[in-house]
Amino acid sequence: MTSPEMTVGDLIDLLSACDRSAPVCQAMNPFFPMAHRLAQVVQSVDETGRTVVYLAEGRDEDAQLGHLPSEVAVDLTWQGPVQAPPRRPRRRAGGN
Repeated sequence: MTSPEMTVGDLIDLLSACDRSAPVCQAMNPFFPMAHRLAQVVQSVDETGRTVVYLAEGRDEDAQLGHLPSEVAVDLTWQGPVQAPPRRPRRRAGGN
């Protein structure tokens, strides 16, 4: 991608490497990562006359799928990898 905006061609190139039978979801909000079902693709023209394609979630109650899987948020660099803190040795009866 040479421009800061992804083009339809860029999206097609990226999707061509994916499983064609896999559902498409949209990851939204890096501060509270959620997954949403895509329902529509709409082409329009913006205020400068440029053609723009919008991917939209559905209106159904189940359009929001829930929290984005942690590994996806890490891959998107929205979150850092999280590791469990090191375990401390257990205390024994008698104060040792």
